[in-house]
Amino acid sequence: MSPDRVENIVAGDSFAALLGIQLVEREPNRVVARMPYKESLGVGRINGGAISALVDIVATAAFWSHPDLPPTARGATVGFTINYLRLAVASDLTATATVRRRGGTLSTGEVTVVNEAGAEVAMAVVTYKLDGGKLA
Repeated sequence: MSPDRVENIVAGDSFAALLGIQLVEREPNRVVARMPYKESLGVGRINGGAISALVDIVATAAFWSHPDLPPTARGATVGFTINYLRLAVASDLTATATVRRRGGTLSTGEVTVVNEAGAEVAMAVVTYKLDGGKLA
């Protein structure tokens, strides 16, 4: 799969753009993205919905980051469990998604979200359905 696909998921998607999410780093099975703070994300604390959207977007990009995905591949988030570890207050957030296992159609990954000081704000386990064949 071309790097353009990963960039489009993170920076080209209209919802990701609304949140201001930016691609920081990408490699096969790992993507890092940043969501700059703005008041519309929450005053006093960043809304958990914004954080979970960041998790879903960066995880999706990581699942699509494999270089051998065929152009006909299709995917969707099956579900994820997120744990909020501390309040995120007026801070840019950085999310790192790592694919832990790729199966025939279901894959599993982890996402950590940190604030500007590097403190963990949230962590999630994500299951993603990606039709396109089993990849090593």
